[in-house]
Amino acid sequence: MWEASTEEILKWNAQRTMAGPWQLMLLGDGSPTRHIHLLTGEEVTVELIAMESEPIADQRAPKEVSELNKPLLRRQVWLKSKEQTLAWAESWWNLVQAEKHLHNKEQPIWRSLTQDRSELFREVDGLALVQAEWLERKFHTEGPFWSRHYRFFRNQKELTVIREVFSPELEKWLGKTDRQKLNIN
Repeated sequence: MWEASTEEILKWNAQRTMAGPWQLMLLGDGSPTRHIHLLTGEEVTVELIAMESEPIADQRAPKEVSELNKPLLRRQVWLKSKEQTLAWAESWWNLVQAEKHLHNKEQPIWRSLTQDRSELFREVDGLALVQAEWLERKFHTEGPFWSRHYRFFRNQKELTVIREVFSPELEKWLGKTDRQKLNIN
């Protein structure tokens, strides 16, 4: 429906439309899995949907995926708090890096990457509002839905590209956003 780079978003006055907590969730460099845990007070679990080789990145993938060394692996998960699905995420990895870092497929990525206490740098590349029937079914509500994509870097090299889509259920904790009437022009 709509997509913009982080640079464009920062130029645009998001404060008029987007609640401060949503700005932190979408534009901040913190872990959304950890944020969801803090908001809900519940442990976040991962429901693995797929984790498979992807010889050529889908043309709908963020452009930053093209900067990863091939062969690629694509992982898709639902993030849940108790039985409530609060986000969907997909990530693209160089196959060697995935084997090195993703030992437990049912574990959130931030846990896998921070176990050895190595430095990571997260760069949010863009936000979007997305609409899809399969998301509406899983989130039990109509879209559009907030989405963001970002990269993790380690030692100044891209490690992975991640895209997340958030359930409006998070508005319970983060405040309302009028997604249907959002005007970002």
